[in-house]
Amino acid sequence: MALRVAVGGFGAIGKVLAEALDDGIDGLSLAAVSARDTKRAEAAIGGFATAVPVMPLDRLWECADIVVECAPAKQLRTIAEPTLINGRTLVTLSCGALLDNFDLTDLAREHGGRILVPTGALIGLDAVQAAALGGGIRSVQMITRKPPGGLEGAPYLVEHRIEVGGLNTAKLVFSGNARDAARGFPANVNVAAALALAGIGPERTTIEIWADPAVSRNIHRIEVEADAARFSMQIENVPSLENPRTGRLTALSVIALLRKLSSPLAIGT
Repeated sequence: MALRVAVGGFGAIGKVLAEALDDGIDGLSLAAVSARDTKRAEAAIGGFATAVPVMPLDRLWECADIVVECAPAKQLRTIAEPTLINGRTLVTLSCGALLDNFDLTDLAREHGGRILVPTGALIGLDAVQAAALGGGIRSVQMITRKPPGGLEGAPYLVEHRIEVGGLNTAKLVFSGNARDAARGFPANVNVAAALALAGIGPERTTIEIWADPAVSRNIHRIEVEADAARFSMQIENVPSLENPRTGRLTALSVIALLRKLSSPLAIGT
């Protein structure tokens, strides 16, 4: 029997995910979507092979085994609480917000729910998780470079009156830990939160964020020092056409995670 998947959010990521599920993924079926613009979503769904309802975020669990959260970070609890209380699986992309709402893991444990965080725009999270076993990681650093337009409007930049428009050279706009990075750039560096959760936590994971007019992709470089290994990784993600704050790879990562849940063969930890 196919696992029913509801998609919470119908933007750059949610729409790609819903279309992929409608096209067909073995062992999975699209059950419902949620969107801020209900009429627009209903019009798009009308062109799908199988029509599904457009529902409020807090009711998606009613018709799904898995609820994928790809809404604004401030909506995390709205979708997560009823999903987890009713023993469903939550796939969340707002893992930056998860750092400040970590009691949701207790809610999942109490009611038989699950929270899954996809790899998203990063590589090597399996290696970081493995190295963290036994407390063997000494340091984790991530340096992110983004086109300035992908950072505009971030709360940290607004609060500190940091301008990124019209730059001619790269500008360091943030240096600190992963928790503060996730708070200050909620639409930009969920990758920092995922890295922190996989490794040594948000306080010990250090982050630099650069606004760089010379790059056209979202670039993340990670350096890890551990007892088991020393390794570095770099990925250059193509920004989404609909939302330059997120990479195209993010939606594909969610699809890969969902495939793994229903596949007889799963690669990676």
